[in-house]
Amino acid sequence: MQKGFQVNGWTMQESDGFVVTNSSGIWLWNPPAEPILLASELDGKDCVMNDCIADPEGRVYSGSYHYNPTGVAAPSYLFRIDTDGSVHVADEGIQFSNGLAFSADCNTLYFSDSVARCIYSYNWERETGNLSNRRVFVRVPREHGFPDGLTVDAEGFVWCAQWFGARITRYDPDGKVQRVVTFPATQTSSLAFGGPDLDTIFVTSAGLSNMLAEAPRGYDPDKVLVGGRLYRMRSDVQGRREYRSRIRMDARSAPP
Repeated sequence: MQKGFQVNGWTMQESDGFVVTNSSGIWLWNPPAEPILLASELDGKDCVMNDCIADPEGRVYSGSYHYNPTGVAAPSYLFRIDTDGSVHVADEGIQFSNGLAFSADCNTLYFSDSVARCIYSYNWERETGNLSNRRVFVRVPREHGFPDGLTVDAEGFVWCAQWFGARITRYDPDGKVQRVVTFPATQTSSLAFGGPDLDTIFVTSAGLSNMLAEAPRGYDPDKVLVGGRLYRMRSDVQGRREYRSRIRMDARSAPP
């Protein structure tokens, strides 16, 4: 299989192109032009980036992750990219960054730390983009896998794909389980609402198995379908459109 430009997360720009996050850093990409590297490190902190999201003001948030030969190595960080292209640490003490989603009223940012098995919530300040008051919104039981990709529907309920768990879970605004949908693939990795009426949920699953010590007890990737499939399901609740980023393409430049 031919491998192209790695994409761990991306946002659509309000004008043209994308912000892309991957293991090499944060990129600005306006095809057919080559990607432009915005940042690969900040004050000695490597920008080994995973998922990302745009906020209503056009900023982008993305978290980092790190592997070592025995598993995941802390610390990792949650970063904020302002519209002028500057990069800032939004939070630290993260183990493995994953999905992000804004509440329907935009007062709260939800964020998955997979290895901690927590979905955190933050107060979000529109004017500055600062995050505060991190607290545990949901702690996922080990037997249900890791919290991975996130989205929030039109009713303000949080949906989470749970890696190793073969499921997506819908939580009410208090963090209580409202619904569970199971899948044949165990490594359900992310989800998004789409379609003309935003009433179709697309669910990704990962075909490459990464075993971690924190996996559910007795989990054996050789005895299950881990993934590699894209699923589609109709929903009785609508989703919300994602915000578009406004990171200036001429803000910073470096060779790709």
